[in-house]
Amino acid sequence: MDRPPSKPRAALWMSGWLLMMLFVAIAGRETLRELNVFQVMEIRSLIGFVMLLPILYFNGGFKAMKTTRPLTHVARNLVHYISQIGWFFALTLIPLSQLVSIEFTMPIWIAIMAAFFLGERMTVWKITAIVLGLIGVVVIVRPTAGAVNIGQLVALGAAFGFGISITTVKSLTRTETALKIIFWMIVVQASAGLLPALYFWQWPTPYVWGWLVVIAFCGTFSHFCMARAMLYADATVVVPMDFLRVPLSATIGWMLYAERLDIFTVLGAVLILAGNMLNLRSPNPVPVRSAT
Repeated sequence: MDRPPSKPRAALWMSGWLLMMLFVAIAGRETLRELNVFQVMEIRSLIGFVMLLPILYFNGGFKAMKTTRPLTHVARNLVHYISQIGWFFALTLIPLSQLVSIEFTMPIWIAIMAAFFLGERMTVWKITAIVLGLIGVVVIVRPTAGAVNIGQLVALGAAFGFGISITTVKSLTRTETALKIIFWMIVVQASAGLLPALYFWQWPTPYVWGWLVVIAFCGTFSHFCMARAMLYADATVVVPMDFLRVPLSATIGWMLYAERLDIFTVLGAVLILAGNMLNLRSPNPVPVRSAT
């Protein structure tokens, strides 16, 4: 059913998205102080599966989750799983502002891959966006300034992996429902991470259990907030709201973790976000999605 456009409602749902994504970053930092990243990911998947069960019940149950494209689901979710591992790992190595800024290169990788694999047309705006994004990454990483921080490279690799994942999702949506895509994401990732999680297993403290529930809840329902925002406004309205994650993450990093914001990160973030804004001028804008 079509809904009347409403920028205030879109902004309200995007506020939920922004808040949840900030909580995911904070919860990730807190849980990784005690637990291995494989264990965090496995517990997140299991809790997320439990949260999904009521929705499955009212949408045909497990029989409705049957798919004719199992290999595509497996390939997509293995790439997404590795990218999530990288994102959480980078979270422990570099400031939040750098991580989120580099994460916003994802739409640029999506534009490139969509042109090669989905046949989408490259425009002047898309090419300019790609160039600005790449320059922004170079400014942040500064490979000529000495040894490159491994966390920056891991974050860049995670963003590239997320780009592959989202491009594959665009293909899956031609035949699969959103619920089916989420279901197979949880199943594949829980299966892939089971053995590593058991190998590194240690019982979380009550404090960490609380943060794990936060990761599972926010990581799952943040996507619902984004989807609802898209119902009330176009991507050209919704996506720039997501750019607020860069200054908000920098503020959280400064307040909670005493992280300093250097001029190179600011300049690089401006170039990357400018590229994303230009990309929205194309006929088929690519929505920005969560790193997690």
